[in-house]
Amino acid sequence: MSNADRPTSAQRPIRIVLADDEALLRKALSSLLPLEGDITVVAEAEDGAAAVEAVIRHEPDLLVIDLEMPGTDGLDALAELQHRRPEQTVLMLTRHARPGVLRRALKLGVRGFISKAAEPAHIAEVISALNQGRRWIDPDVSALAVVDDCPLTDREIDVLRETSQGYSVADISGRIHLAEGTVRNYLSAAMQKTQSKSRHDAARYARERDWL
Repeated sequence: MSNADRPTSAQRPIRIVLADDEALLRKALSSLLPLEGDITVVAEAEDGAAAVEAVIRHEPDLLVIDLEMPGTDGLDALAELQHRRPEQTVLMLTRHARPGVLRRALKLGVRGFISKAAEPAHIAEVISALNQGRRWIDPDVSALAVVDDCPLTDREIDVLRETSQGYSVADISGRIHLAEGTVRNYLSAAMQKTQSKSRHDAARYARERDWL
């Protein structure tokens, strides 16, 4: 085949990995997205760990991933990909657009954030936009970020998020690479700001206000 006959990047379908634990929705999007745009689903994943492995194996143009999944969730998967494939373009799907989640997702390099209730045609449009190097964040998510009144620092949010998942101080220290004394200091500060008697109460308070 001559160079003139080879497909250009503009002609090549956008290759995506689709990750969602809801099998019905995942299968529906896998079938409908190729009909709405020049898109090929090269792999599906039912949790974050499988999504990471699919991305490493297939090197897709785009990862479309659900935020909330059992086990390794969307954000945990992106944290892993930051080390293994930091250039990966990501579109995150969610039912609950919490300000704290948006903040962490953007730090992890997410370029698009869209509701799972969006029409497949709209999701396909956003996939195309992201593949062209643009960003897209649902207007409702942006509005939440503007009115966010969370008094916690990013690190205080990190330690409370780990606490809410049941990890001990020693576990948190290892998971986010901080000394145990530093973790305790962040937890103490978070407890003061939330006027909580324990780190678990502080984590519960923050989650109820969508800060995590």
